[in-house]
This record gives sequence, C-alpha cells and structure tokens, in this order.
Amino acid sequence: MHQENHVRISVADPSALGLFGLAMVTLVASASKFGIVSGVSLVLPWAIFLGASAQLVACLNDIKHNNVFGATAFGGYAFFWYGMALSWMIQLGVFGEAMKAAADPKAYGFVFLGYLIFTLYMTIGAVETNKTLLVIFILIDLLFLGLTLSTFGIAAHAMHMLAAISEFTLAMASFYGSAANVLNKTFGREFLPLGKPLGIFKK
Repeated sequence: MHQENHVRISVADPSALGLFGLAMVTLVASASKFGIVSGVSLVLPWAIFLGASAQLVACLNDIKHNNVFGATAFGGYAFFWYGMALSWMIQLGVFGEAMKAAADPKAYGFVFLGYLIFTLYMTIGAVETNKTLLVIFILIDLLFLGLTLSTFGIAAHAMHMLAAISEFTLAMASFYGSAANVLNKTFGREFLPLGKPLGIFKK
C-alpha cells in the first residue's frame, strides 16, 4: 500500500524584516540627499545589508508563503539596492578609473523611470493590502518621480527636495509598518493598526 506524507513547513511572515530594511536604508539615504551626510561611501553598507539583503530574505520567505505581491515588491527593491550599491562603487572608483570615467549618471534616470513604472503598478496592488503599505508605495512613487525628473534636469532642485522629503517620510512609514507587524504578531492582537484594504478592486 502506497502512502504519501505531506510535510507543511511553517514560515514566519517576513514583512517586519523587509520593512525594517527599507526603513533603515531610506533613512540613511535621505540624510545624504538632505546634505546632512556627505557622499555615499557610508550609505553603501546599509544599501547592501539592509536595503538589499534584508529585503531579499523577505522576498524569499514571501515566495514560500505563495505571496506574489510581497515577493515581487521585496525582491524588486532588494535588487534595486544591490544595483545602486554597485553603481556607487563604480563611481567611487572601486573597479578602476576606466569604469569610473565611463560612468554616465544619466543612466540613473532610466533606472529611476523603470522603477517609477514598477512602483505605480505595485501601488495599485497595495490598495488591496493595507493602508500603511499603500502610503508606503505612494511615497515610493513620489521618491522615484523626484529622482527621475531631477536626474534628467527637469526642475532639478525642487525634484531633488521632493525625493529627499519623500524618502525620509517613507523611512518613518516603513518603521511604523515594521513595528506594527512585529507587535501585532507578538501580542496576537491589533496593537498598532495597519488599516484595512480599500476594497476597490477586490471584493
């Protein structure tokens, strides 16, 4: 007689870790945009370990949850921060003067534009997650809008400030989202409200 055994592996919700990674890297990066911190040398570790690696761990665990939205969001932004870290290293001359000299910063504009498109359709998905996540995605939209236009020289100063303010506010919203996920799960009740989904697209 053939017997099949199905083993279910329980995986914790990785949202708190992913949002903490996003919060930390955007807080540090916004300090650079505001001119409080000069250069990106010491933004790099946080881009690699928090912005990229923490969100990649969250992505891989959301895949185990069969959460397409979470996996795509955390994975997409994880690889953004790996890409930014590598780009900054090229501009700092880590890979030699030839690569540094050949680097054209306008390439960033197309990266930011691509991520603006990505974030816009992810924002539509966020409508049916919770209000905290929706606010986070709207702030990412504003961040990439500011980065895209300032990189292409369109209202550069105003758009740079839009990016800086959006990024700092995004960090605060992400800290809140991370805290809510940790504390709500730990206490088994709604300790910090995340806000119900809007229910526009999904009944």
